[in-house]
Amino acid sequence: MSDDALQQTLPGLLLSWSKRRPDGVALREKTLGVWREFTWFDYARAVRCIARMLHELGVERGDHVAILSENRTEWVFVDLAVQALGARSVGVYQTNPPEDVAFVLSHSEAKILFCEDQEQVDKAIAVRDETPSVKRVIVFEPRGTTRYDDERLQPWDAFWADAQQLGDEAEAWFEELVRGRDPAEPTMVVYTSGTTGQPKGAMISSRNVVPVSREFAPQIGAGEHDQILSYLPLCHVAEKIFTIFIPLTCGATVHFGESIETVREDLREVSPTIFLGVPRIWEKMHASVTLKMKDSSWLKRQLFETWTRRGQEIARRRVEGRMTTADKIAWQVGDKLLYRPLQERLGLRNCRIPVTGAAPISADLLWWFHGVGVPVVEGFGQTESAGVSHVNPLDRPRIGTVGQPLPLVECRLADDGEVLVRGPIVFEGYLHEEEMTRATIDEDGWLHTGDIGAIDDDGFLAITGRKKEIIITAGGKNLSPEKIENA
Repeated sequence: MSDDALQQTLPGLLLSWSKRRPDGVALREKTLGVWREFTWFDYARAVRCIARMLHELGVERGDHVAILSENRTEWVFVDLAVQALGARSVGVYQTNPPEDVAFVLSHSEAKILFCEDQEQVDKAIAVRDETPSVKRVIVFEPRGTTRYDDERLQPWDAFWADAQQLGDEAEAWFEELVRGRDPAEPTMVVYTSGTTGQPKGAMISSRNVVPVSREFAPQIGAGEHDQILSYLPLCHVAEKIFTIFIPLTCGATVHFGESIETVREDLREVSPTIFLGVPRIWEKMHASVTLKMKDSSWLKRQLFETWTRRGQEIARRRVEGRMTTADKIAWQVGDKLLYRPLQERLGLRNCRIPVTGAAPISADLLWWFHGVGVPVVEGFGQTESAGVSHVNPLDRPRIGTVGQPLPLVECRLADDGEVLVRGPIVFEGYLHEEEMTRATIDEDGWLHTGDIGAIDDDGFLAITGRKKEIIITAGGKNLSPEKIENA
C-alpha cells in the first residue's frame, strides 16, 4: 500500500508525522511544575506499545476501551492505540457519579477501563456487579489503591513496563495494522446527553474527522508552529478536535497543563496560538477582568472604559471593512495602554485563532473581546457532526451567527426551519440504537440537528432555538423561546 493509507486515519496520520518529523515536539505535559516534551517519535512509540499490550490483553476490532481521567498524555496514547486496533475508545466524564459511570461502561460493554486515580477507581469498584464486561482496570495514579482487594486493578507503571517490552519489537506489526484500518469503521464512542433519557453513544470514525480537518486546518492557517492548550474534558468531542484531530492534521504542538485548576497559569506559560473556550470560559475571563478593574484607581478605570469602548468601535469597522488610518493609529495607542498588557495577563497575546462553541454566547461578549484584540469567532456543531459543521471566517466574522459551513459540508433548512447538514462529518450512528440513528440521519444522508436556524444570503447560519422547544400558538404560529429570551 502507498502512504496514502496513512493519511486516511488518525493513527495513520500519527505514524506519518513520526516519519516526517521524528524529532519535532508533538506534546508537552506539565508535572510538578516542570514541562516534559514528547516528540512525534515518542508519541507514535507510546501508541504502538500500548496497542500491542492491549492486543495481548484480548482487545479486538469492534471492542470498547473506556477512559475515566482528566486530560493527560496517556489519554491520547490510549485513545489512538485503541483506534489502531480497530477498537473504539469511550471517554467517561470524571465528574460522573457511579451510576452514570456504570451506564456508559455497561452500555458500551467496555473490556478495559483506564482510571485517573483512587477517586475514579472507587467508582469502578462500586459498580463492579453492574459492569461485568470490565476485565481489567488500569490506574494512572494508583496511590491509595495498592491494598484494594480487586484482581482487576493494575498500576500504570506495571502496564507500561510490559507494553514497552512488547511494543519495541512490534514496529512492523504496528505499521501493517495501521495501514489496514478502514477509515469508515467507528473508532470512538462519544456519549452525548439528550433532552430526556439516558445518554446516547455517538460512533465517530476517521472518515468523519480527517477529510474536513485536512481542508479546515489550512483555511484557518493552522500549522506545525501552532501551540494548543488541552484542558476541557477529552470525552467531549469539542476538545478532541483541538487536542487530536487538528494537531494530527497540521502538526501543531499540544500542551497538557497540571490540572483544570491551573488553567490560567498554564495559559500564560503556553501562550497558545489556537485556543478553544466554551462560553463559560470567556464569561469568566471577562468577569475577572471587569471585577479587578472596579478595585483599580480612578485613572485606570477611565483608561479601561475609554479604550475598551473605542476598541469595540474600531473592531466593528474592521469587521465591516471600513477601518480608517485614524483607526489604525488609535488601535496602536490602545494596544500600548491596554490591549497588550491585558492580552498578556490572559495568556492570549499570541492567540491567532480564538474559538468559542458548544453553547450559545452573547454577541456583546464577543464584541468586548474583539475590542481588546482577542477576535473570538463562533462555531457550531454537535457530537453527531463530529463536533463542528460551521465556523466564522477569522478575517470577517459575522457576529450573531455561527458562521458558514466547513469545506465538504452542505447545510440547508427543513420546511420547519430545522438545520440539516450533510457531508463526511455525519457520524456513523448511535451504538446499539439503529432506530434512533434512522430518525437522526434521513435516507438522503442529511443529519437532523434538532436546532432551528436561519441562513443569510452569504450562507452564514444563525441558531434561533431548539426544535423540541418550539411553542405553537392557537393561531398556528411557531415561536422560539430562545429567540424571545435573546430579544
